[in-house]
Amino acid sequence: MIVLSSISLSNFAAADSDTQIAPKLVLQITVDALRGDLPYRYQEQFGDKGFKYFMREGLVFKNAHYQHANTETIVGHASLATGATPSIHGMVGNIWFDRTQDRVVYNIEDENYSLLGEGGDVDKSTEIDATQKAANSDGRSPLPFLVSTFSDELAISSFGQSKIFGVSVKDRGAVSLAGQYGKAFWFSKSKSQFVTSDYYYDTYPQWVSEFNAQGHPNRYSDTSWELSVDSNDYRVPADQDVSYKTDLAGFGQQFPHPYGPASDKYFTTKLTLSPAGDALTLDFAKALLDAENLGNNQQTDYLSVSFSSNDYVIHIFGPSSREAEDNLIQLDQRIAELLQYVDDKVGLQNTLVVLSADHGAPEVPGYLSSLGGKKSRYFDINSLTSESVDARLKSSFGVGVELIDLYTHPYIYLNQEVLATNKLDSNQVAQTLTQILQQLDGIQYAVSKSDLQRTSLASSPIMERISNNFHPDRSGEIYLVFEPNVYINDFDGLEVASVHGSPWNYDTHVPIMFLAPGLDSSVIQRPVTPYDIAPTLSHYLNINSPSGSTGQPLLELFDSH
Repeated sequence: MIVLSSISLSNFAAADSDTQIAPKLVLQITVDALRGDLPYRYQEQFGDKGFKYFMREGLVFKNAHYQHANTETIVGHASLATGATPSIHGMVGNIWFDRTQDRVVYNIEDENYSLLGEGGDVDKSTEIDATQKAANSDGRSPLPFLVSTFSDELAISSFGQSKIFGVSVKDRGAVSLAGQYGKAFWFSKSKSQFVTSDYYYDTYPQWVSEFNAQGHPNRYSDTSWELSVDSNDYRVPADQDVSYKTDLAGFGQQFPHPYGPASDKYFTTKLTLSPAGDALTLDFAKALLDAENLGNNQQTDYLSVSFSSNDYVIHIFGPSSREAEDNLIQLDQRIAELLQYVDDKVGLQNTLVVLSADHGAPEVPGYLSSLGGKKSRYFDINSLTSESVDARLKSSFGVGVELIDLYTHPYIYLNQEVLATNKLDSNQVAQTLTQILQQLDGIQYAVSKSDLQRTSLASSPIMERISNNFHPDRSGEIYLVFEPNVYINDFDGLEVASVHGSPWNYDTHVPIMFLAPGLDSSVIQRPVTPYDIAPTLSHYLNINSPSGSTGQPLLELFDSH
């Protein structure tokens, strides 16, 4: 049982705002796909030292929403890091079509770098994260970001003396928050170890090699993901319909979920689909805290820990499943362990902690249908390029060739070579196609690039979110928004149960929770955005906000001292 030392952050003497002592460590915790209501939905199952510790001792913002439309992992992580919308930081999606390379690219791929040494040559066939298949190189770097991050500004202000690290199962979860001047580590499923890029190091630090040599994933070999508490204690009923859940590589639709032997091709993938992924992330983060002696520096150090399993579990089983509930119960324990470890090594009285998420999560159509709902369903993406759509578009412009190049969520890209050959205006073709697509059942909006560039959209929260997602060099010719509770569930042939990435509130709503020395606990109901986090951290440390930041400091963090 994890027991935090008897620290009540509200008991610390309030520091005068002009003489506020900088924390020794900034700890940023990101829970992938933690929709804003989920910590409260399952809070009866949590201990006192994880989520409830934030709720009891921290400053909690319950009405935080992203204001961009494509709520995907890199988009949210980049927004947390930069305090900016994707229209500014450039991460418009997990993948996009790069016209200069004439191919789809993965967000942080960088052909000028490679995965370092022992972690190279990722076998993408073991990746559930199908978006990574778009990458032309296994190299990763933060250089595709168009503006600075909070961690960049921290490095600059400290003359490079602050130690800065990002850790996650996902490469984009680590790289985004570590920024240009930090170090990032993530979990390679093919190598069953934590890796990095030669952007960051020439050789692995000895402590990383020693950690990997211990073979932490192997402790799950030939075991299963079992329920962690008594079956009668779960909020999700035992007989919850499983027909909508995904069975990936024999992982199964009901407990127990077998990991199989360590030699199984999908062994490490299945670890990330369960609480084991977060446990491995925590193990590595603790080893990093020790080896790099974080929080014991003359300058403020920074550690980002992004827990990814919640996202994977929701993709496979949905947020209203026992799997999602049990994963959060175990994640709550991991967060408690992390706070305890930081308290032991640095002292929470010396640490500024913020917890948030990169995006929310939708319910699964099968679950909503089981409640009596009739509207929720999956959308057949093949209909976007169906013969009927293609024939109408060809007929409109008197051509016999396909004008649509590809659809990669959330954008449709037109074939610019065909347009040029036939002397067709791209904007006119896009406008015609939007009219055709909006007649398809399940599409709420089809918005053309020209409308976004002219800012001629009707004023509404959804349209503003679409506009905030637009970058002229990376966005496609048409942005698609599906109706509420209508989803695509196919990623390069990988069918999953739940897919985020919409501008609807279930995908934009996330928690924001702070712990800080001398902080009076409070729950804030006013509307805020996750873009406010980076400038708040900067304001707290009296350093520049990230270069493109549009968020505002959350003044309650300072007023409550």
